[in-house]
Amino acid sequence: MNENTFQIVSLGCAKNTVDADSMAQLLTAAGYQHVDSQRRAKVIIVNTCGFMTSATEESYAELAKLASRKKKGQILIAAGCLAERYGEGVTTRIPGVDAVLGTRRWVDIAGLVLELTKAEAAGIHVGTTGGEETGVKRVTVQGASAYLKIADGCSRQCAFCAIPLIKGPTVSRPMESIVSEAVFLQQRGVREIVLLAQNTTDYGLDLGLKNGLVQLLRKMTAAAPGVDWLRIMYAFPGGVTDELIEVMATNKQIVPYIDLPLQHAHPDVLRRMGRPADIDWVYRTLEKMHKAIPDLAIRSTFIIGYPDETESEFQYLLDFIGEIRFDKLGTFKFSFEKGTPAETLGDPISDIIKEERLKRLMEKQQQISLERNRSFIGRDLKVLVEGSGDGISIGRSYRDAPEVDGLVIVKRQIPSGEMIQVHIDDAMVYDLRGSPVSNVKT
Repeated sequence: MNENTFQIVSLGCAKNTVDADSMAQLLTAAGYQHVDSQRRAKVIIVNTCGFMTSATEESYAELAKLASRKKKGQILIAAGCLAERYGEGVTTRIPGVDAVLGTRRWVDIAGLVLELTKAEAAGIHVGTTGGEETGVKRVTVQGASAYLKIADGCSRQCAFCAIPLIKGPTVSRPMESIVSEAVFLQQRGVREIVLLAQNTTDYGLDLGLKNGLVQLLRKMTAAAPGVDWLRIMYAFPGGVTDELIEVMATNKQIVPYIDLPLQHAHPDVLRRMGRPADIDWVYRTLEKMHKAIPDLAIRSTFIIGYPDETESEFQYLLDFIGEIRFDKLGTFKFSFEKGTPAETLGDPISDIIKEERLKRLMEKQQQISLERNRSFIGRDLKVLVEGSGDGISIGRSYRDAPEVDGLVIVKRQIPSGEMIQVHIDDAMVYDLRGSPVSNVKT
């Protein structure tokens, strides 16, 4: 075990992955070496998730496992959402944790590691106030794709969500920093950039910008024309403006894909959630988007079993999903979270009912997904290859975001990172199959 070594374990969403990579950059710049095993690391950092109860328990389980395996002199740090939300409570529950580092103090990681290494002390509470970016890149590269974080925190007040408690209000990153990182990624040969924030369409509101995301997209595409795909995740209902639709429709680098987490469809449930309840806006906006962007793929997420959700309200959601026919859809059972505005509502709907409703919704969506996928049989799609072996390749089309959506299985072995035209000849519930149109790269 070398004194200047570290290992980072990242849990939760892609936004956490970016934070973990940013901490690794800071430690590397400070002279520490990244290793891939606990046994070899002097410092072990777990970038935790605390968004829902299940994620919280997963984070505690990972910390407990690592704490039980610590060797003398090793240091275990709990960073991220769990640390921000529960502070020293993490070290109380898992005594083997030596320090906590909240989401708004990730920039202090190198100083904390130095302090702990010198003192080999336990139970240090770091606090929760933020720092400057200090030049670190807020990106994580995975093959030919990269996640780029454009803002931290959230200023919305959704009743069920603990993110504002954990990460504070929205803080948009400087536009020039984001654009320079897009150029950096282009120089590294990255072919897809996925834009991340708690609400990407809120980008720039705290900076006094109108249509900040649109301004950012225009500057990114002009500065990095060699990046094939720009993908928008986590758009907030109401934040999809006519200007955003126009820039998506007229710029070929911006893939015709949007992730629009709606959480529910019944206006009464949405009001109880503290979410935008104008469902007519959704119909009008999606109609405008489909008209301007005919090949648009839409992803959304929904919460099942929110407190006092009636059977008729749930049926309304089912009917809505049947009308809109989302290409991609994620679902979650309501998770009771202390400290959120919804805490006073409790968790009155039994898990049996939640599970039954979730099953009905997913059965409906699976049929929709299969039908949507079958509509692409006979078409040619551009596919970004992510891996290959045994005579086949695995990739994604514009319809598929990394990690959360489906795949395209290609009947030929193609090097990772290439973009090829694929003729789709078969469809499954989530994935497509096809053959390369030619050997010509795109």
